[in-house]
Parts: sequence; structure tokens; C-alpha cells
Amino acid sequence: MDKVFAIYSRKSKFTGKGESVENQIEMCRDYLKMHFGEEEAEMAIVFEDEGFSGKNLDRPQFKEMMKAIKDKKICAVVCYRLDRISRNIGDFATLITELNAIEVGFISIREQFDTNSPMGRAMMYIASVFSQLERETIAERIRDNLHELAKTGRWLGGTTPTGYVSQGEETVNIDGKKKKAFHLAEKEDEKELVKLIFSKFKETDSLTATEAYLLEHNFKTKNGKDFTRFSVKSILVNPVYMIADNDAFKYLTDCGVELYSDESEFDGVHGIMAYNRTHQEQGKATKIKPMDEWIVSVGKHPGFISGADFVAVQNMLQRNQSKAYRKERSHTALLSGILKCGNCGEFMRPHMTQRVNKDNELTYYYSCNLKLRSKKSRCDGKNANGNEIDKKVIEAIKALDLNGDDYFTSLKKTLSQNEIEKNDSESEASKLQEEIEQAEKDIQKLVDSLTGSGGAEKYILQRIDELGKKANNYKARLETLQSDNRELFDRINAVDLMKDLIKHFANNVDSLSIEQKRLAIRTFVKEVIWDGEYAHIVFFGGEYDDSLSKIVKTPENPDDNEDFYPSGTHRKRAFNALPSNEKTRGRRFPRRHY
Repeated sequence: MDKVFAIYSRKSKFTGKGESVENQIEMCRDYLKMHFGEEEAEMAIVFEDEGFSGKNLDRPQFKEMMKAIKDKKICAVVCYRLDRISRNIGDFATLITELNAIEVGFISIREQFDTNSPMGRAMMYIASVFSQLERETIAERIRDNLHELAKTGRWLGGTTPTGYVSQGEETVNIDGKKKKAFHLAEKEDEKELVKLIFSKFKETDSLTATEAYLLEHNFKTKNGKDFTRFSVKSILVNPVYMIADNDAFKYLTDCGVELYSDESEFDGVHGIMAYNRTHQEQGKATKIKPMDEWIVSVGKHPGFISGADFVAVQNMLQRNQSKAYRKERSHTALLSGILKCGNCGEFMRPHMTQRVNKDNELTYYYSCNLKLRSKKSRCDGKNANGNEIDKKVIEAIKALDLNGDDYFTSLKKTLSQNEIEKNDSESEASKLQEEIEQAEKDIQKLVDSLTGSGGAEKYILQRIDELGKKANNYKARLETLQSDNRELFDRINAVDLMKDLIKHFANNVDSLSIEQKRLAIRTFVKEVIWDGEYAHIVFFGGEYDDSLSKIVKTPENPDDNEDFYPSGTHRKRAFNALPSNEKTRGRRFPRRHY
């Protein structure tokens, strides 16, 4: 399909007058006819958000348009006026930058803003400059405020650190107005946990060992979750726990932080408050900024860890960074990311050995991630022989080509049950469409009646707003139904395609690279669950019918009863497999979904 123009229109309120969405669309079509021809104007895809504010980009049709743009279906976006896209210059400049990066044009009729022309691109850069200026001004204002706040040692809010609770104090200023300021107060049970974590890390000099200790003794984070190395480290590096003493003052001064407390204020009692310490971005992990960007003062809260101990822990972490934990990578294992431990439900991770098997292959095994992290205290599931379980999964997929009639008949039968749901869904969709059309007619009647309303405008506008919200709800439900219907249709039609793919896989698997085998397996297999004796393979479609799953018997890893990181001689074990037509229903392994 060739790329087409997208027409976008938006209006905050439902109305048929002035710059209504219909008028905006018509003007955009006229512009396209004049500059690009009638055919382009008629083929343009329309996206309209009526009843949505321009203060942000959180609008359903706008999101649909951006999806079409990312799918490379759109050559340019056309709108009547810039503020139809956004009233926020930062959002607008970000959008223009994004469109420019994927070579999609932007045209605004009123302002004659066309990024396909030199003048349009110049305007784009001007908008970007203003946006950058706005961001820098805001950042500078925030930093000035942080400087003032640092002098008070206040807690600014958010998730309180482990060991503390937030308490408010109400004060009355010179004008008689009440203000509430917050500070941290210690929480005794969590305080002892923080001290334990620092003590255990100093004793073991290891994040992994500290994590294992906390898991073994069932300590939980503030949110009730198991500790990880990362949650342990986040506590160890947080200066809020450091007692403001002479060692703390020297450490902070040597690290070049902006210090807003005199040395005399380091009283050996209170803790450290660090502002501007982290960078937080929606959808991304929080990052700690360099210390020379921090704004630091002595807080009003008590510290838990002496300056000397806190500094010693930071030095240990820094020293260990070069030998920090790195995820083991296997260039041979095929089931990473889909193999789960049947004992606890955690993923199993591959580990290479230095030995070879009878086929002269370097051997490897899969071990439960929770078992490794807790050093067997939380899970003691058996390891899986990596070479064998990978082969058995491939054999099970190849067997679908030989004995696939039962599989595909069952799959098609299961999926065809969705036809009933599809018909019901289509019936509901038809009724929703009728409701939408009726609501839009009622809105139009009310709009037309505004002229001679005789003082009833407020009631009419309120009714229009109610009908508009109802119509939007109907449209949202209709979109969901249509999407579900498309998915059901695709599933049913995918059966024939799956047959071809499995046949191709069976004939060519031996010539595929490791990465190609991994991708192929993920095409057919949803997950593999290892119970210590059997590998339970769930093919896509198996979530609907157990007959689409399969169990194969696989030898466990021979090193399972040896050291935590096994070594020693490879011991061979007998290998057996269930017949290829063996079903899961009522067998050894219970049905599970995680």
C-alpha cells in the first residue's frame, strides 16, 4: 500500500459551528486538492478527536494516527491549525522532531507550516529552540527552588526510603497562612533491616550473598516483594542513611557535591538529605546522577549508618564494580526466556560447562533463577540437561509435521469455537453503531436548537456533553470489538500458514543457525515447563485446549547434587521419551499458567 496523507482534527467541545471537526477536515481536503490533487485528497485518512483538550497528546485518535505513522502508512500529517495538534510547545516540538526522524511531513494550513518546504523546516527549528528554552528555564527554576529547600532539610515527598515514614508539621507564617512541611521519621522495624543489610554486605562483600541471605530468611522490601541485588544496592548507595559526622563531611566535600550545610551542622546525629540525586523518565529505569550535580544538606531526620561505615560500603561497591554480576550468555541454548521451573514458576537460565558429551558438543544445563538467587533456600528444583531438553523440543515441533493432522484438527476446532463469540461480538458491534449514530443525531438536533433555546443553553450544552461522552464510550467499545474480531479471524486463518511453517521447519531445522532456531521455536512454542523429570511443552493454542500440549521425558542435569556451581565428571543417564501422541490431560504434570 502506498503512503497517504493523514488529516487530523480536534475540538475541545462538541459543536457544529465554527471550526468544528467537520469544517477542519473539509478545509484540509481542499488544501490537499489544491496542492496535491483530488486523488490524494480523497485517499487521505481522517483522524478526529472531538471533546478532547489540547493540553496533552493523550487522545485516542491521535494515538491511532501515530501508530499508522510508525507503521509507515503515512507520508505527511495535515491539520487546520498548529494548536489542533497541541497547545504545549514542548509536545509539539517533540512531535515534529519524531516526524522528521522518520521522514514524515507536517502541514498546518493556517500558519502555512509545511516541513516539506525550507520555510516550514525553519519554523520547525524555531519551535524547537523555544521548546529548549522553555525546558532550560524550567530546569533552572527547579534548581533554584532546590537550593532553597536544601537549606531547610525537608523531605519533598514521594516513596519514602526503607526505614523511614514521612511526617508533616504545620506552621503559620507572618501573614497568618498555614503551611505544611514534611520530614522523615524513623520506623523501628525497617531501621533494623537497613542496619542488617549494611552489616551483611560488609561481612560478605557481595550483593549476591546479601540478597541470598535476605531471601533465605524471608525478608521483604517495603512493598512486600523479595529483595534483589538491585533493591539491596539502592539501599546501600542512598546517603539518606549516613549519619552527618566528620567522616560524612569529608566524603561529601571530596566528592564535590553542592553542600548547603556548614561543617558545624554535622552533629553526628542527623542524616543526609540529597536533592537532585536521580534522573527519572517515564517508562525508563531511574538513574543516579553524578555526585557533582547533587544538592546536599543535613536533614531533620536521624541517620542510621556512621559516615565511616557508609564510605567503606561505597568503596567496596566501587571496587567490586569491575567484577560485578553479569548475566551468563550461552550461544547454544535455545529455550532462554520460555523455559520455566515447574517448582516455583521462575524462568530457568542456561549455564555452560567446560565438558563435552558423546556427540562432542559443549554441555550446558538450565537452572532456576530463584534457586540460584536464594542458594536453594527458596527453590530446590532440579536442573535440566540443556543439550537434551533443547533437542526434545525440536523433535516435538518436527513431530507436528508427521502427526500434525490431530494437532491442526484440534487447533482449528478450538479456534472455531471463537466463531460463536465472533458472531455475538458482531451483533453487539452493530447495535453500538446504531447507538453512536443515534447519539450523533441527537447532538446535532440539540446544537440546532441552541439558537432559539430561550435561556436553556446551559441545559442543552450539558445534555450535548453527556451525549458526547456516551458516544465516545460506544466508539471505544466498538473499536475494542473490531480489534478482537480481527484477532479471532487472523487466528483461524493462521492455521494453514502454521502448517507450512512447521513443514519448512521440519525440513530445514538442521541447516538453521542457533539464532534462527531460537526464533523458529518461539513461533510455535508458548512456554516449556520443567518439573524435574518431564518437559511440558505448551504450543501456541495450548491455552485453549490441553490436547495441544505435549510432555517429553528428559534427563535432569547430572551435576544437580554437586556444588552450587557444578564441576566434576559428566555422568551419563538413561534417556526415554513418551510416545509422540502422549497427551497432557491427567498426566504427571498439573496444568499451570503463570
